[in-house]
Amino acid sequence: MAKVMLRYDSKGAISFYVAKKDMEETIMSSEFDTEEKWGGEVKLSNGETWFIDPCVKKFPIEVMAKRIDD
Repeated sequence: MAKVMLRYDSKGAISFYVAKKDMEETIMSSEFDTEEKWGGEVKLSNGETWFIDPCVKKFPIEVMAKRIDD
């Protein structure tokens, strides 16, 4: 599991940043995408899939995320 910072970038997309890896990617899609329930399996612009416990869609926020092996 990794601590991940989620925030809106300058284009309004959701940015996924892992400080320990110095990795910043854009979230392309998420399993749940409403204001009340956002997260689940998220697909990143680099092709990776991660799991974020569903939460309220309020950014910026720091969450724990787990990479899902393909």
